[in-house]
Amino acid sequence: MIKEIKFTDKAIKQINNLLSQKDPGSFFRIAIKGGGCSGFQYEFTFDKKLEADDLKHENILIDKTSADLLKGSEVDFVSELIGDQFKITNPQSKSSCGCGVSFSI
Repeated sequence: MIKEIKFTDKAIKQINNLLSQKDPGSFFRIAIKGGGCSGFQYEFTFDKKLEADDLKHENILIDKTSADLLKGSEVDFVSELIGDQFKITNPQSKSSCGCGVSFSI
């Protein structure tokens, strides 16, 4: 169970909308990977497999390491001039790039 990460209603609605277009049993996965211009980047993918270290909230999966880096965060879905996107407000992030996709801790 993912307790320390908040999902806005808009994010949940968009995740459910995206999953409705996938095969039954699919999950929405949020992960943090190394890379990007600031050191880490958020990754949003679809998965059909629940791994041993995954934390689950409804149809959302986050691996334990990523969940630790996302602790206290809010996941939202926003419409901006550059397009629609998931936006994560992460209190552990020390800095982020201009596009908001990568960050440093």
